[in-house]
Amino acid sequence: MSDNAAQTEFWNTVAGLTWAEHQAQLDRQLRPLGAAGMQVLSPQPGEAVLDIGCGCGDTSFALAGAVGETGSVLGLDISEPMLAVARSRAADSPAAPVFTLADAQTADLGEARFDAAFSRFGVMFFNDPTAAFANIRRMLKPGGRITFVCWRPATENPWMSVPFQAALPLLPPQPERDPLAPGPFAFANPDRVRGILSDAGFSAITITPFDTLIGSGGLDETLALTGRVGPLAAVLRENPDLAGPVQHVVREALSAYLTAEGVMMPAAVWVVSAANA
Repeated sequence: MSDNAAQTEFWNTVAGLTWAEHQAQLDRQLRPLGAAGMQVLSPQPGEAVLDIGCGCGDTSFALAGAVGETGSVLGLDISEPMLAVARSRAADSPAAPVFTLADAQTADLGEARFDAAFSRFGVMFFNDPTAAFANIRRMLKPGGRITFVCWRPATENPWMSVPFQAALPLLPPQPERDPLAPGPFAFANPDRVRGILSDAGFSAITITPFDTLIGSGGLDETLALTGRVGPLAAVLRENPDLAGPVQHVVREALSAYLTAEGVMMPAAVWVVSAANA
């Protein structure tokens, strides 16, 4: 079984530190998408739930509120910087989730332990996704269920594609990206997702599109976040001298989406659910 060494390094250095720093802004942006997945999962009081790729803990706290004092939530992530934020938030909550540093692809948390598993954008980074989901299924009770939210193609997500496309004429030539490599859009193809889950032993697989508008703040806040998170940020880290010229054209592109509630842009995801029948 392959491990996730590259992803572990990535999420414990630049990416993890950045997400921890901008936790409140990113949670605001992603919360409506996680809520759509949570509605499908429908966690019940008393259930034990595994939150995969819990990051800074936003979804774990929401799940804990749903399962109540008689239930339990284990938040799992490979990023120590993000888990540090989650644990600091848990210190102020009497019914907080438990947070564990581990990789869901290889972690041994016990067989048939959880009633349900959930993830908000935490399952697209496995080096061996079939093995990962087989391991997750092993941790679910018979009849247990999983629901996760993953991105549809970048072309359907202007919040990510618009800034990058606006800046592209100013950037050095960009290499072709492997659509199957671990990353935000690795599960953009629903047929691939269905095949992975089926090969991992899941049944009753449903994949439903969900669209909404998301935002992380006003124009200045959104512009700043665009320079720190996403594909454009990755290029700018390698080419910091381009930050000034790029900022000008990206600001102009984002201005088209400015509303009374801040910059609000279309987001497109799959809400995926399956059962351990």
